[in-house]
Amino acid sequence: MRDKGTIDTMNKNNLQIMTFAAGCFWGVEEAFRQINGVQSTIVGYTGGKFENPTYEDVCRDKTGHAEAVQIQYDPNEVSYEQLLELFWSIHDPTTKNRQGFDIGSQYRSMISYHTPEQEAIAKKSKEELEKSRKFKNEIVTEIVQASTFYKAEEYHQKYYQKKGGGSCHI
Repeated sequence: MRDKGTIDTMNKNNLQIMTFAAGCFWGVEEAFRQINGVQSTIVGYTGGKFENPTYEDVCRDKTGHAEAVQIQYDPNEVSYEQLLELFWSIHDPTTKNRQGFDIGSQYRSMISYHTPEQEAIAKKSKEELEKSRKFKNEIVTEIVQASTFYKAEEYHQKYYQKKGGGSCHI
C-alpha cells in the first residue's frame, strides 16, 4: 500500500500546510524549497479517485490525480499569500492540463486548500490576478478542498537536489 504522506498539520510549532499542483512536481518542489519559512516538502499525487497510485499509474492520465507538492511552512516567516504569489509565477495557470511539453490532467494547475481561510485567500488571489490582466487567457487553475495526498516514490522526493534539473520524464 502506498504511503498517504500528508504532512502532520497539528504540531507544536504552529506550522501550516498547503498543497499545490503546477505541472511536473520536481520543479515545483524545488521552487518552494528555496523559500525561507518553508520547513519541508513532499511530492505526490492528489485530486483523483484512484487509491494508492504509482507514478506509472498517474502518467497514464487515468487516475484523476495531479502531480502535486505538499508544503509545510512557518506563517511567522512566510505568508500563504506570499507562497501563492510564487505559485502563480512558476507556471502558466491559463493552460488546461498542460505545462510546457508535459501534457495530461496530471499536470493541471490546482490549489488544494486545507482550511476555509486558505480557500478564501486562494479565491481572492485568483480573482485579483484575473482582474490584473497579467495573462491574456482565462486562468483555469482549480481551487478545491484538499483530498487524500499520496506520497510519490522516494526517488521523486527532492529530485532536483539529488539529480539536478531536467525533464519530468525518466
